[in-house]
Amino acid sequence: MSRLLLGTRRSKLAWNQAGMLADDLRDLGHDVEMVPVISEGDRDQQTPLRHLGGTGVFVSALREALLSGAIDIAVHSLKDLPTAPQPGLVIAAHPRREDPRDALVARDGLTLGELPAGAVIGTGSPRRRAQLLNLGLGHVVADLRGNVDTRLASVAPGGNDAVVLALAGLRRVGRAGLVTEVLDPIQVLPAPGQGCLAVEIRADDARTHAAVAPLDDADTRACVTAERALLATLEAGCSAPVGALAEVVMGEDGDELSLRGVVAAVDGSGEVRRALTGPIEDPVGLGARLAHLLLEDGAADLVPDLTRLKTATERDL
Repeated sequence: MSRLLLGTRRSKLAWNQAGMLADDLRDLGHDVEMVPVISEGDRDQQTPLRHLGGTGVFVSALREALLSGAIDIAVHSLKDLPTAPQPGLVIAAHPRREDPRDALVARDGLTLGELPAGAVIGTGSPRRRAQLLNLGLGHVVADLRGNVDTRLASVAPGGNDAVVLALAGLRRVGRAGLVTEVLDPIQVLPAPGQGCLAVEIRADDARTHAAVAPLDDADTRACVTAERALLATLEAGCSAPVGALAEVVMGEDGDELSLRGVVAAVDGSGEVRRALTGPIEDPVGLGARLAHLLLEDGAADLVPDLTRLKTATERDL
């Protein structure tokens, strides 16, 4: 048995999902202490996240604590992590993924199709904004920040008619009962890595690596690796209007990866959606091929600043 210091952000969602990981490690016989770490994204709850700073605004403080030895493990929502590797650190495990889809919480129990033209939907995500507007339903999309409960509370008379959040996050804080519709990925593809946790440790820490390795889920790792390879090939940060979802499917010769991707104009003027299937052993290659297909078919014309968007960020909850 080993003693492990597990660092996480202090938000209810981050604390709850880190707590689940801590319980899994305790079940394996380890002594785990959770350590709260405050990020810049937590300190500033007002500035729209696309203006707040660089990609990784929610993870830099955790990584600093990890590199300094103040903690042994950092737990992140994978979609918060920049796609570029961090020197000295490694993602040692991706536990089994929660449902990656987005969810609508609307007034009066309405679904997306039932919300009338002019209804206001709150989200802080350019990815969600772009795809919602591209549905052409006549909705208004309003910028929204705050924790889960703050966002949910905005659905009120005089406020938003609905909000869109990650289903995984709502489940992890016990708010899934408020969902009025789980959005089909045909309409709104989730963020690359949505619903997945990243367990990050120091690259040279063999003891901690051995402790967390049993928590890694091979299918989850293959899927999110393909999704993030697409994002990296597009040179887009986590605030870019890019969605992706990979799934393990049965092919003629065994398991394969099916990957769908979308790049959408944030003003609702168009989008490019494509899909590819490839070997599960090469998720990076599959993601890269789909990214190139999206670019060949006009994605850069819809979002000409793809390479510059990697300097922005979102908390795509």
